[in-house]
Amino acid sequence: MTQKIALGDVPANRRRGGDLRVVLGPKTAGSTTGFMGGVTLLPGESVTEHYHPYSEEFLYVVRGTLVLTLDGEPIEVGADEGALVPKDVRHRLENRGTEPAFAVFHLCPLAPRPELGHVDTEAPANPAEAGVDVGGPVASLAERR
Repeated sequence: MTQKIALGDVPANRRRGGDLRVVLGPKTAGSTTGFMGGVTLLPGESVTEHYHPYSEEFLYVVRGTLVLTLDGEPIEVGADEGALVPKDVRHRLENRGTEPAFAVFHLCPLAPRPELGHVDTEAPANPAEAGVDVGGPVASLAERR
């Protein structure tokens, strides 16, 4: 049976910065191959650098402009544009503009266990929310590969 879930029905995860919400995933819809959600970044907000050892990430900007930095190289992604983040590539997302930005993301395949899905390479933006995240510990760049 198809499940319909609204973005506003899912609590925000702010640990890495911004407002990230997994709309369709293992916990919300019982998915088994990946997950999809939305991220809202206000001007000046960012999602801290991390990488996915098991998953590719597809990013599609719906509104605004974001700067996606892949292994240190910034790429501006505007409304109606998408970008692919290959697995094992360090990335961060920033809103350097003056308007809120909203993007849709999809990651697949899933990591073998949720805590293995993300590896942080910089400190979380909001460590007080560390308990609500499925990411792993902060890794030094030497540990990263």
